[in-house]
Amino acid sequence: MEPVTEEARKRITARVSDSVRDTLEQAAELLGATVNQFVVQTAYVEAQRVIERESVIRLSQQDARKVLTLLDRSPKPNRRLKDAVKTFKGTVRA
Repeated sequence: MEPVTEEARKRITARVSDSVRDTLEQAAELLGATVNQFVVQTAYVEAQRVIERESVIRLSQQDARKVLTLLDRSPKPNRRLKDAVKTFKGTVRA
């Protein structure tokens, strides 16, 4: 059995006005948390929300069906697509 190790922690600091600090303290107190716990948890939840929003593409059912149909029966490449591929291959090195 491997020993359990605690993940390394790093510090984040922020300078805030008295009114912001008062608001954070009040909210933390209402939840029974420290200001640090409140700020970290709230920032973490918001960070997860932003990451999901920016990395997930949402489609309507109609659009999803269209994408799946195009994947199953993709159209033949036209001249514009072929030219774009040539341009891409000329500018990108693998």
